[in-house]
Order: sequence, then C-alpha cells, then structure tokens
Amino acid sequence: MTLKFFNYARELIQAEEMAVEIKALTDRNKNLTVQDAYQIQLESVKLKTEQGKRVIGKKVGLTNKAMQQMLNIDEPDYGHLFEDMKVNNGDTVNVDSMIAPRVEAEIGFVLKEDLRGPDITFLDVIMATDYVVPTIEIIDSRIADWKIELVDTVADNGSSAKVVIGQNRKSLDEINLRTNGMILMKNKEIVTTGSGSAALGHPAEAIAWLANKLSEFDIVLKKGELILPGALSFAVPVSKGDKIVADFGVLGKVSVLFK
Repeated sequence: MTLKFFNYARELIQAEEMAVEIKALTDRNKNLTVQDAYQIQLESVKLKTEQGKRVIGKKVGLTNKAMQQMLNIDEPDYGHLFEDMKVNNGDTVNVDSMIAPRVEAEIGFVLKEDLRGPDITFLDVIMATDYVVPTIEIIDSRIADWKIELVDTVADNGSSAKVVIGQNRKSLDEINLRTNGMILMKNKEIVTTGSGSAALGHPAEAIAWLANKLSEFDIVLKKGELILPGALSFAVPVSKGDKIVADFGVLGKVSVLFK
C-alpha cells in the first residue's frame, strides 16, 4: 500500500463524513488501475474499522448490462456495508448527510454459512443462503457531479451510502428470485420496475461472482452478513420530502422518507 493510496482513502472518508465533493481520482491520475482502486477501498475499510465501525456485509454494483456498457466494462464491482449505514424500514434519512443521493431496489441475501472463493457457484450461494429480504440501497458519490469511471466508484466503496432493510423474510423455497418483480414508487408514483433477473440473470449469480472476486483479496463472505446482489432497475435521484417505497410482491415492501 503506497502513501498515495492511503491519502486517497483518507480523502474519500473525509468527503463522506463532511458530505463534500472531491475531484475524480481518474482526473488526477490517469494511471490508476481497477486493482489500485480496490486497494484504496480496502485501505478505507481498514481506516473505518480502526475507528470502531463494523462491517455487516457487502454489495455488488454495476450488474446491469447497460451500466457496464456505459462505463466500458465487462464485470460488476463491489463495496462494503457498515453497521452505521443501516436504516430501519420506514425510517427517515437526512438528505444533508449526503451529497447527491440516489436509490436502488435490491433483494438482500443473509447467509447461514461462509462463502469462500474461488470456484463458488450459483448452487453454492443457494445452499449458503438463510433468507432474503427487501432492501433499498441509498448510493451517493463523493466524486463531483457523479462524473465517475470504474476506478472512481470502486475506490469510493462502490458509491455506497446507506441500506434500508425490510422486515419481511423469505426462504428461497418461497420465492422465485429470477422472476420476482419489483415496483419502485416515489411519492406514490411508479418511477421504475424490475425483476431479479436484472442482477446478472439471477441474484445468486451476482453473489457467486462476488465471493470469487473477493478471494483475490483473501476476503470471505461471512455467515450472518447481508449481501446486496445489485439493483433491479436504474438508480433514482431523491431530494428532501421524497418518500420511496419498493414493492417486491411476495417478498414484501420496504420504504424510506428523506427529509
């Protein structure tokens, strides 16, 4: 880990804490690679855990093919979820605590056993899953105006901010994750829809990718962790006064109010 990587990590953490934008890392250093960006992210995780923050899970991003094409990439990315990111179903989030938040509806997985790559398969994920829950991921970029390349969002912890966790739980034999639909409403108006197949064809495929990717850094998906496999539709910008409800049908609803 170079001093430059450490300084980038510290700058991104400070930007998150103060809710201020910074210039894109790729504008400052054209030589940064995606591997460098993951090292910056891991340094941020180390700094946060040293502050007493606890990792409660991981998230996969950029599972949508349209987003991959926009950033000229052929695989997703990932970030870490921390205890202080958790928001209870129906609670209120202060917009001023973030920069330019957006929301995505996702099917959250909670594991009943560890998943250690490489060579994790779709079936391994199914067997390791305890239950699934409806979630809303609130994303936010510390990079000015969301003008990001893959390196920027990876270094910025996958543009993670918060996660709203629904109360309803379903075992995998109670739900068809590939076809399960989702309706996202903002202020009682439908703004987007999607289904589980949006996440690499099946959410479990996204989690298998994550377990195998993390093995490159000797990181394990742990029993009890919440894993977000990727958005079921595009990200929706939010502002003060907005109420977001994600309805996943048999999986239930999850909501959040922005003030």
